[in-house]
This record gives sequence, C-alpha cells and structure tokens, in this order.
Amino acid sequence: MTDTPVRRTPWPQSSSRPVVTPLQPSVVYASDTPDALDAQYEGRVQGYTYAREGHPNATVLAEKIDRLEGATGGIVLGSGMAAVTAAILGLLKAGDHVLGGDQLYGRSLRLLTQDLPRFGIATGFADPTDVGAMEAAIRPETRMILIEVVSNPTLRIADIEGIARLARERGVLLVVDNTFTTPRGFRPFDHGADIVIHSVTKLLAGHSDVTLGYVAARDPGHRKAIYDLSTTFGFTPSPFDCWLAERGLHSFNLRYDRAEENAARLADHLATLPGVKRVLYPTRDDHPDQARALALLGRRGGSMLSFELHGGRAAANALTAAAPNIAFAPTLGDIGTTLSHAASSSHRGLTPEGRAALGITEGFFRLSVGVEEIEILIEELTAAVEAASRA
Repeated sequence: MTDTPVRRTPWPQSSSRPVVTPLQPSVVYASDTPDALDAQYEGRVQGYTYAREGHPNATVLAEKIDRLEGATGGIVLGSGMAAVTAAILGLLKAGDHVLGGDQLYGRSLRLLTQDLPRFGIATGFADPTDVGAMEAAIRPETRMILIEVVSNPTLRIADIEGIARLARERGVLLVVDNTFTTPRGFRPFDHGADIVIHSVTKLLAGHSDVTLGYVAARDPGHRKAIYDLSTTFGFTPSPFDCWLAERGLHSFNLRYDRAEENAARLADHLATLPGVKRVLYPTRDDHPDQARALALLGRRGGSMLSFELHGGRAAANALTAAAPNIAFAPTLGDIGTTLSHAASSSHRGLTPEGRAALGITEGFFRLSVGVEEIEILIEELTAAVEAASRA
C-alpha cells in the first residue's frame, strides 16, 4: 500500500462569483518570489502576507464602514478599546497630554486615568458640553482631545462644533468616538474631527456575536502611525468576526431606524410612569441639551435612552427581575433591547460621589433599544417600573 501525500492546492477557479463575501481564515499568504513580496510591502501591488498586517475580511469590512463615515483607509481592529488605544498610543508620546470628555465610556476613562500615565502621557478631563471648560483644561503640551458626541450613559450632547474650532485654533487633534451616534446619526469628519472611532461590536454589527473596533484618520500620516502601532501591538481582528460584522452591516440602516423609532416612543412612555424620576433622550423637550441635539442630529435621537427610578438598589434589583424578556447586560447595540445599570457595570470603578457628580445613582439605567414590537417593550417596562415602585 502506497501513501498518497496530501498537497496544497490552489483555490478552485470559477466563471461565477459568490454572492456572500467568502470567509478567509488563512493567517499566512504565499508569494511567488522575493521580488513579488517586495512589491507588496512597497505598495506597488495589493496583497496580503500575514493576518496581523491585514486580511481580506478586514479590508472588506473597513471599506464598508469607510463609505458610511465618508472616510478612506479605515482600520478594523480587535475591539473598540483597541481602536481607542491605537489612536492614542500611535500618535502620542511621553510628555504629551490628552484631554478627555468627563463622561467617556468607562474603559476609556480607565485607560486615561490609570494606564496612560504609566507610559508618561498626562491626562485631564472637562465637560464636553461646555467649550469654555474644555478650553480652560487645555495645556501647552495638549496634543489630543477625545470626546463622544453623545455621552455614555447620561446622553449629554458635546459641543462638537465649538470643540472642533478650539482644536483647530490650538493645533490639537480631535478624536471622536462615534459608537453611540453611528454614521446614520452623525458623521464627525463633516464637523471637523481628525480621527473617528467605533466599537463595531455594538450597533454596526448589531448581534452581540463579534468583538471589533474601527479607527479612521483624516491625515494619511496619522493613519499609518495608527496602523503601525496596532500591527506591532497585535490588535488583530478575527476574520470570522469581520465576516459576521459585514453580514450585520447590511441590515444596519434598517435596524437603526426601527430601534430609533422605538426609543423615542419608549422614552415618552417611561416619562409618564409614576415610578420614573427622569428620562434622558436627546430630542425630548426636557433634555438639557435638546437645542444642540436638534442642531447636530436633527430629529435623530438615536436608539439609546436613560432613565432614573425613584429609589435605590432595591428598586433597581426589582426592575431587572421583573423584566425577564429584556436582557440585563452591560452592552449596547444588539438587535434586541438590553438594559444596563451603570453603578454596577460601566461606572462601578467610580466612587459613589464620583457617580453622583455625573448624575448616576443606584436607580439610573440605560436602555439600548432594539427592534421588537413597541407594545412588547412598553408592557414589559411598565410592569418592571411598577415592581420597582413596590420595592
């Protein structure tokens, strides 16, 4: 009996093409000659070498998000925090200072307060709704401002026009995390941003089954610096996650519009319930930044809303227990509605006094509204708020 060796074979050729983007899990790509490899690395031909430096599924996904954001050369990374980290470490050095909005995502706050100082990068914070406060916090060594258009989870609206003008005047890079707003609601490059970041994990992918980030830079030199840093640090995205996210992206506009419609109706309903102390939704008349929200976002209030119960932790526990059909999970952007409690998740690292300064109490919740029938959501949350009131 003779053993027949199994050889590597070329991909089958076809006169037709797949309708769905093929999943390409290979992490290594073969070139014909050293000259051919040189041509790839020198940019004279397009090609792949090693997945840490790029792969087809990441390219396809990045180009689709680029079109949504009006960007070119966007980079897909392993997570949203990888995108934030790559933008900062790729462009700043020891002795520089980065100024953040004071209501950033919890892990972004941790990065700025605990991790960057170990690398010699100084940090500070100011209220992004007040351009005067941001200006007062800028130092001679400030090189970057990092903000979110809509803050998480208090849904305050940054004065991005004023901050963009300030950044230009001071020669400071403006980095905008557009995860909450998405390019469906707002395009930061159209309003003076230098760098745009997304946690693709959230609304863009939309199904809670991938972990990815995206970063795009207006300046090609900044783009290369971010790419080089992310490649060296190994912020590599999974081809499978990129493939799943691209699939989710095809329904993004439909999902976003339906979820936004639900959120606006649900915010108005929650505001009528006796057990609810306040509701935060950008386009409502009682939102503190409604005028700015309408100027920046039009009537696009987005799919996120926050509300505060009368009562503390006991009421919070009762609410989540009485809403079994709404996932209580520290995430957002799923096709289904999810509920999160900042005091026990995203902002648990802050002191009670620090949370109180942001308006986050034990009764404060954020809803990432999904595409369910609105009647189901109204019924579920009405019963839950009643249970919380009894507690």
